[in-house]
Amino acid sequence: MISKPFTAGRRDNRVLRQGANTVAVVLALLTVFPLYWMVLSALKPKGEITSAHPRPWTFAPTLENFRNALGVSGFGRYFLNSLAVAVVVVVVSAAIAFLAAVALSRFKFRFKTTILIMFLVAQMVPVEALTIPLFFLVRDIGSVAPGFGLSSLGSLMLVNLAFSLPFAVWMLRGFVAAVPESLEEAARIDGASRFTILWRILFPLVAPGLAATSVFSFITAWNDFVFAKTLILDTDHQTLPAALMVFFKPDENDWGGIMAASTLMTVPVLVFFVLVQRHMVSGLGGAVKD
Repeated sequence: MISKPFTAGRRDNRVLRQGANTVAVVLALLTVFPLYWMVLSALKPKGEITSAHPRPWTFAPTLENFRNALGVSGFGRYFLNSLAVAVVVVVVSAAIAFLAAVALSRFKFRFKTTILIMFLVAQMVPVEALTIPLFFLVRDIGSVAPGFGLSSLGSLMLVNLAFSLPFAVWMLRGFVAAVPESLEEAARIDGASRFTILWRILFPLVAPGLAATSVFSFITAWNDFVFAKTLILDTDHQTLPAALMVFFKPDENDWGGIMAASTLMTVPVLVFFVLVQRHMVSGLGGAVKD
């Protein structure tokens, strides 16, 4: 015979589980709704978008807003500029963060704790406070290295790389520290070089962490607006987020074009996420056991 306390405990656990599931579903809906409204507005005709009584559906979907967005002069060039900046930032930040995480986890040197604290402090400084100093810094760098001066994609790559690295290094440090040092010692006894240990042992085990940090780096670089608007002074090197300003007009904003262009901007992020999501999930929850 099952005792009443045991039955009551199971019932309480079931209620808690149902409550947690309900909260998760509500949070998921709140997260997805802005994306749904963005896509819906991109498919709505202009009359429904500007209606005083908006509806969460449409019976007359249209692709006119997408045609207007793709018809913007230089849209393809802006897309390629954003893609180039994002890809370079992801690749370079992953390489540097991996090596830095190995150094911070495996070696002992002076000011190691200070460097880690500086990484945290760098994440606390608001972007707006650094915009003007970075403008003058990039301008001065351009006099020495034109490829990294104002109105160049190199400047955006450099600035976004500087903002992506602290988070990437701090996160990857935990993944590298979770790898047992006994694996490296065994490989060293077998005659493996330091490069072989990095490439054949550490890199495959830390790859899930690299996938997780690469998503953050890609999103940060792809959605950058403040630095792109501040550092890029011509239209040839402009990126997509800043190019969206063409739909904002003094008399009336083209909300259909804005939502259509925003939807198109979201597609590369989703594609990149799908490509790395398997590794990212294992990276966020995984740890190597000895």
